[in-house]
Amino acid sequence: MATWHCMKQCGACCNLDPRDRPDLEDYLTPEELALYLSMVGENGWCVNYDPFNRECRIYEDRPRFCRVTPETFQDMYDIEPDQLDEFAIACCHEQIEGVYGDRSLELLRFEREIGVG
Repeated sequence: MATWHCMKQCGACCNLDPRDRPDLEDYLTPEELALYLSMVGENGWCVNYDPFNRECRIYEDRPRFCRVTPETFQDMYDIEPDQLDEFAIACCHEQIEGVYGDRSLELLRFEREIGVG
């Protein structure tokens, strides 16, 4: 079974456009939703995303909803810890494909790094 891990210099999850996530209120608290919306820049990307280096400027202090941990995913999405890898891989695949395309180098690199595809 493949194991999820964050792929460096991807940033697909930093594309926060709320139009792509109509169910935000289903898994964010009202305070988290307000924070999330405050982080969305004019172009739909997180204001903390560094597009030049393709990384988060606040990675160590990023909000809970930006963290992929068993506790966070169980609380937010009701995903059991033993299902985290499969769920996170599917989420990343969908997000990378949506942001960069189904034939993008980012998606190919992700599939290679995770060992799926």
